[in-house]
Amino acid sequence: MLRSNKEKQHELEFVCIEELVPEDHLLRKVDKHIDFSFITDKVRPLYCENNGRPSIDPVVLFKMMFIGYLFGIRSER
Repeated sequence: MLRSNKEKQHELEFVCIEELVPEDHLLRKVDKHIDFSFITDKVRPLYCENNGRPSIDPVVLFKMMFIGYLFGIRSER
């Protein structure tokens, strides 16, 4: 549907991400019981300290893959 840009947004909604995930959700339990900080130490030698673009946090990348595995998400996009 094609619309013109004449309609403007007049309201804002503030959302807390913590409120979107239920207290008993599996991912909260995983986050509570597994310390993923070991990943940074394991991959540190694979990253250049003074050359190239800043990287995405390897822990975040691992968590994305882990969540995909847990929930059967086949795509990495």
